[in-house]
Amino acid sequence: MDPENKTQISEFLLLGLSEDPELQPLLFGLFLAMYLLTVWGNLLLILAVSSDSHLHTPMYFFLSNLSLVDICFTSTTVPKMLHDIWTQNKAITYAGCITQVYFLILFAVADNFLLTVMAYDRYVAICHPLHYTVIMNPRLCGLLVLGCWVVNALYSLLQTLMVLRLSFCANVQIPQFFCELNQLFQLACSDIFFNDLVLYSGIVLLAGGPFTGILYSYSKIVSSILRISSAQGKSKAFSTCASHLSVVSLFYCTVLGVYLSSAAPHSSHSSAVASVLYTVVTPMLNPFIYSLRNKDIKGALRRVLGKETIR
Repeated sequence: MDPENKTQISEFLLLGLSEDPELQPLLFGLFLAMYLLTVWGNLLLILAVSSDSHLHTPMYFFLSNLSLVDICFTSTTVPKMLHDIWTQNKAITYAGCITQVYFLILFAVADNFLLTVMAYDRYVAICHPLHYTVIMNPRLCGLLVLGCWVVNALYSLLQTLMVLRLSFCANVQIPQFFCELNQLFQLACSDIFFNDLVLYSGIVLLAGGPFTGILYSYSKIVSSILRISSAQGKSKAFSTCASHLSVVSLFYCTVLGVYLSSAAPHSSHSSAVASVLYTVVTPMLNPFIYSLRNKDIKGALRRVLGKETIR
């Protein structure tokens, strides 16, 4: 690309899901409701876990961390989208876009790591029940969560620094409602070979590695469940994993949908729709998936809501 075709970018334009003026009030109301439901559901889950001493176990400790990550993940994109719809101003500053990229990667990878840690927790609980309290001690749980955040922060920082080295052309329109890394690469005028190398290396290590760990954990879990003689015991063992397995399936299916749609030619609209499932719908559904099938969570929620009603 010739130097005269390059320019110093000060802002990008987020095209959003639709440019139809008649759809803007509907989109605003829909995403405001989904965002409030996400924040309310996940905060309620965190409150239920923290207020009930019976839920102070590794499984619920990881679950409350997952709820916190889901709130932060959604808050990285939806408030900006709502602001853009309300003000009819689609611009985002260069610094704001880079910051959004950093936190999107941070919370997305944190989601992935926490789901992997929760799979390991279920593996220990079902395959080594007699040693569960010894293996999953508070120190190990704290180190696992801390390790997740340290790795996430370093990888997010690396990706952000790699974006900062890029120069961009005059076209600054992003066919998304947030700054997506792949879309920024497509707008770059400079060589993105090393950016792609870091990106796909990260996908292999930080997505493929945890996904392999989840598959391994569940292969061992299924093997242990099949060895249980009674049907009631099998059902009870499986019920402890059903919610987590549902969330894992939802997470990876939506992530796969995002990358398949973004890789296809002329797929800006389908990519934006897939991104909604990934960044908004999944964090909104997670607390309800865990609550509907979990008697302990439902009991804690009833006690929390009962206290609030009395007050």
